[in-house]
Amino acid sequence: MKTLFKTVFVAIVFHYQVYAQVPKPVYTKATDLTIAGDIMPTQNPYHRVDTVKYPAMPAVVKRLLTQSAGKVICFTTNSKQLTAKWCSSGSKPYPNLTPIANKGLDLYIKKDGKWQFAGVGRPDGQCTEATLVSNMADGEKECLLYLPIYDEVGNVEIGTDAGASIKPIPFPFQKRVLVYGSSITQGASASRSGLAYPARLSRLTGLNFMNLGLSGSAKMEPAVIAMINDIQADAYVLDCIPNSSDVVVKERALNMINSIRAAHPGKPIIMVNSITREAGYIDTKVGNMVNAQNAAIDSIAKNLVKQHTKDFYYIDTKGFLGDDHEGSTDGIHPNDLGSYRFVEKIEPMIADILKKYFK
Repeated sequence: MKTLFKTVFVAIVFHYQVYAQVPKPVYTKATDLTIAGDIMPTQNPYHRVDTVKYPAMPAVVKRLLTQSAGKVICFTTNSKQLTAKWCSSGSKPYPNLTPIANKGLDLYIKKDGKWQFAGVGRPDGQCTEATLVSNMADGEKECLLYLPIYDEVGNVEIGTDAGASIKPIPFPFQKRVLVYGSSITQGASASRSGLAYPARLSRLTGLNFMNLGLSGSAKMEPAVIAMINDIQADAYVLDCIPNSSDVVVKERALNMINSIRAAHPGKPIIMVNSITREAGYIDTKVGNMVNAQNAAIDSIAKNLVKQHTKDFYYIDTKGFLGDDHEGSTDGIHPNDLGSYRFVEKIEPMIADILKKYFK
């Protein structure tokens, strides 16, 4: 019995000695690094727009603009391991999102000149401490850490090895391309925040595609368009048709386009119709709704193109998710496959337009 007790005691002491030898990460506040992806200057660095300036906007839009879709922390480090601490709100998880996309983190590191997925921060409760990546090679790494696409975050810190360096770097993407759209623009239903289509467009083109996705609420309200008119950008992509009925499209779309053209003369405006909703192939109500939405915007946009409206362009997304009916998470939002196909189609079309303006 004494021998057994001694063996157990030695094992416990050994365990704690080994555990004590594991160095704790040294944390740096995200606010001491570069937090990019902001659409307008904000008091809260994790919000997209300071909505107190726009009291007439719908309450749901104001709430969505506190969510950190498109926000990214930029830094370099020579650490071999990266950890993170962050807090999210206590809001109910979205059923059509992974926890990582909804409330987690998504790390990319530049390798051989290209941005490469490197790891995730898996949320565990309202506040989380998690390892993002381990056992990296020696040397300096250029990093982008995408914040949650569907939640408000705070108290974000990046952990590095003791003695390692971590430094802010300039945001690596140039110009400012605003993308105003629905939940699909915001990121549903990508599995990670770095796979939201504005983020993918940025990494593919080197241009800064700013995420103004408003889940269920991109309805071209006059107060929201007034805010967009205040946003200084080099181009405007309008992907807001999925949230509006055909009646609302007819009432508001032309006014929106003309208002943005007047506020930002000489800047390209790219109108995008609604993607096909997978559910619409079976659910006739959904199918008829999308057809009506697109018929309404087709009539308006094609007429503007026919009139040679200066700096206005129109993209028809028919077939962008493929024809095998495997591109959706829930019949409404693209999954990773559908989003990949969407970007593969739309990126060269947008790039072809923007190269006329960006020398």
